[in-house]
Amino acid sequence: MSKIQSMRALALPVVLAAAGALSAGCGDGSDSGGGAAALDRSKVVAILGTETFADQPAPDPRMVELGRKLYHEQRLSKQGNLSCASCHDLSKYGQDGEPTSPGSTGERGDRNSPTSINAFRQLAQFWDGRAATVEDQATGPVMNPIEHGLATEAELVGILEGDDAYVAAFKECFAGESTPITLANFGKAVGAFERTLKTHSRFDDYLDGDDDALTAAEKAGLQTFLDVGCVQCHMGRTVGGTMYRKLGERVPFETADKGRGAHTGNAAEDYMFKVPMLLNVAETAPYFHDGSVATLEEAVRLMGKHQLDVELSDAQIASIVTFLKALTGELPPN
Repeated sequence: MSKIQSMRALALPVVLAAAGALSAGCGDGSDSGGGAAALDRSKVVAILGTETFADQPAPDPRMVELGRKLYHEQRLSKQGNLSCASCHDLSKYGQDGEPTSPGSTGERGDRNSPTSINAFRQLAQFWDGRAATVEDQATGPVMNPIEHGLATEAELVGILEGDDAYVAAFKECFAGESTPITLANFGKAVGAFERTLKTHSRFDDYLDGDDDALTAAEKAGLQTFLDVGCVQCHMGRTVGGTMYRKLGERVPFETADKGRGAHTGNAAEDYMFKVPMLLNVAETAPYFHDGSVATLEEAVRLMGKHQLDVELSDAQIASIVTFLKALTGELPPN
């Protein structure tokens, strides 16, 4: 186990313990009526204030700049028309607003493209967690026949070796390596750039001690979020992205996608997906693994029903959504 993995293994149980203690006093999903006046910021910080997985040193600025260029490079696709930014548009909070995204030839995959902003702060990448890091994740789409559609690593290398600026940049960033331009190094550079894609919201200010950073309505929404049990899955500073859970845990959810089980081959993980982080969630519709839910209100309603076996009232849904909108941060420079 690596040092980073060890740190993660130690950090997550602390967060889970805090979640259990907090949810134990949160009721059964009915209207608490507590609102902002009942909100205990110290308890909120205990469960939502921990940065669980972003435990790597800041990347080299030269690597970041190379990764930025590669992230926007359309030549690294079958038709020369698709980049990482095509499906993960940084002006749209790291996604494209589509249920599923078209690849270089126009063919679409069967899963929604999650945001690339703050992605490095999660326990793993992709809906099924098949990539451990953003560096690992970056190498997948370029070689996927439905996405970028490059046939081989040699094809990617050939495109980059045909550009003198890329040759020089890879030599500088991977000095001492006999073959600087490789698929793995492409992933390292893109990952370095993605590790700079972090947002800061008023909710972060609240967690850091500014009690006035949230409005009374947003605090009431946060209390509702806690009371109905959302925090059982959506925890940590990213408000999610820290675990896998079965979709339809309490009430079955109809989907043909077996999620993590399809990747691992373990039937016990069928229909399990990475719990999405909720940072900037008001800006990243549509929702769910297949992009089938158009509005945040409907997503909240369905999660209450299928994950908690709770029929949330319209007032509860509106209150939770008011809080979730406070998780929107300013877009990072790109």
